[in-house]
Amino acid sequence: MIKTAKTKSVLSKTLFLVAAVIPVFALNCAKKSVNGEAAQASAEEVVIWTYDSFDSEWGPGREIGERFLEQTGVAIKWVSHSDAGSVLSRLLLEGNSADADIVLGLDQNHTERALNSGLLEAYKPAGADSIPDEIVIDSAFRLIPFDYSYFAIMYDSEKIPNPPQSLEDLTDPVYAKKLILMDPRASSPGLGFLTWTKTVYGDGWKDYWKRLSPSILTIAEGWDTGYGLFTAGEAPLALSYTTSPGYHLEYEETERYKAAIFKDGHVIQVEVAGLLSHAKNKDNARRFLDFMLSPSFQEVIPLTNWMYPVIDIPLPDSFRIAPKSDKPLDAAPVAQADINEWTALMSGW
Repeated sequence: MIKTAKTKSVLSKTLFLVAAVIPVFALNCAKKSVNGEAAQASAEEVVIWTYDSFDSEWGPGREIGERFLEQTGVAIKWVSHSDAGSVLSRLLLEGNSADADIVLGLDQNHTERALNSGLLEAYKPAGADSIPDEIVIDSAFRLIPFDYSYFAIMYDSEKIPNPPQSLEDLTDPVYAKKLILMDPRASSPGLGFLTWTKTVYGDGWKDYWKRLSPSILTIAEGWDTGYGLFTAGEAPLALSYTTSPGYHLEYEETERYKAAIFKDGHVIQVEVAGLLSHAKNKDNARRFLDFMLSPSFQEVIPLTNWMYPVIDIPLPDSFRIAPKSDKPLDAAPVAQADINEWTALMSGW
């Protein structure tokens, strides 16, 4: 249920306070789906852990599952865990006991923890040489890119005709209680925004967050919740991607919602998948990773996950309004210590 603006200050505090227990709570909230009746009857399967929106009604998971089943006879069993941070938390907690063959939806900010776990096996899929070098985040292909975009602040142009042009502009009192963000402890966009602020401000990132706090309406658990509040009109600014305007043009035939391009530059998000070394269905998992870099998978991504494909294929016409930054930022992942500092800083917000 979407809360009204009058209840939002309570909602924002509640969302922040419960976020610390999200990874534990999410362990009991995994959702499972298998594609189609034929898939359920299939003796061959591959188990893939991902985030909720990938396997949602509007996400790419179902179409991808149907295509993979048709081409290979292998059914995908999707198991969704809220956001990417929850997928990683679950994997690290269960270790070699994790009932999955592949994890899909982590990004470069999860790389260090994921690779250091020792739970991922190197596999270079067919088609890997077509991935642009600048988005290959692990040369051993323990983590394999499948899409990418750039983080951006979306704005409602009917409510904000003159959008912010930098991270610092977001601290202007004119934007008080008008910004929706996501929690970096559970959400990959939330972690990406923390990375963005640290990249731009360096050691001054904590002071920036203090200045930014009055502008924040709520810190949502995940992107789907936060962006849903934005599209419901709860606030005119929200963290999303430079590719998000294309969604509204494609399905709502409107250019009302736009991505602000900042003079600071924009941090890229590269989403990846990885083969687990203890996978029970390892051959099928490798077949899926090969499929993941094929046009059959990649052409589903733009109009369902609203990200760029990692191979050279034509883009939908709606992507013509996705703005490009002339200053992409090469950001190093934030450390767990940074997340802990952010938690302490925002606990009094």
